[in-house]
Amino acid sequence: MDTTDGFEAERARLVRLATRVLGDAGEAEDVVQQAWLRLRRTEEPIANLGGWLTTVTTRLCLDRLRARVPDPAEPTEQVASEADPIQAVELADSVGIALHVVLDRLSPAERVAFVLHDSFGFEFSTVAAALDVTPAAARKLASRARAKVRQPAPEDRLAEWEIVDAFMAAARGGDFDRLLELLAPDAEVDADAAAVATGTPDRIAGGRNIAAFFNGSAHAALAVFADDRPAFAWFHLGQAKVVFDFDVADGLVQRITFRADPALLEQVVRRTGGAASR
Repeated sequence: MDTTDGFEAERARLVRLATRVLGDAGEAEDVVQQAWLRLRRTEEPIANLGGWLTTVTTRLCLDRLRARVPDPAEPTEQVASEADPIQAVELADSVGIALHVVLDRLSPAERVAFVLHDSFGFEFSTVAAALDVTPAAARKLASRARAKVRQPAPEDRLAEWEIVDAFMAAARGGDFDRLLELLAPDAEVDADAAAVATGTPDRIAGGRNIAAFFNGSAHAALAVFADDRPAFAWFHLGQAKVVFDFDVADGLVQRITFRADPALLEQVVRRTGGAASR
């Protein structure tokens, strides 16, 4: 595959990434075009084209964010080497539109670290390469961003969408610590009779037990609206079978209810990036 074909194969992913970081589709297209121009000017061989383009696109996004709001003058550990970013970003497809609301509260570096790690599932080594800091510094930036996200303004009801999506991303990615951060210590899981009949547990008590149950699971669950609330649902042969209904308060998941009532399942609507589709 030549450079042009390789870039075209990556374009949609890069645009999705840039849109999520910048919150503006038009600006994202501009950034990806800049990445293409840089690629054309590059004479050195590129072993991992997808990784190279991800890093360049992320850094171009960071430049634009810093042009809007400069980072606070805080020291971060710099590194000279550059790691290869991971390729897959499919987890980001289900992040709610509330992300664009809460990201405005973050500094540029925090915003990039949060989006790359918590929304797209990148390892901290990859985040560090994109930000040109150490993995420890990248982890600190994401943690600081997470703390701000978990304390939404009272009027930002949409923030619960981001919490739901982040919880499911952590479940799929097997990020046990992140699940614990998103769960209230006394959180509970329960289920209606129809869901129990499908094999779901009828009750799980405590954040740690819930995190253990979801850790590394829910790969077949897709983002949906249920009763106009952000939720997820397990699908089989294109049909919703069990809804994961979340109760979120103070930036934490307080309760998850497995629901399989046929009347509810008929009303389930798929969502992608906050938009509904049937």
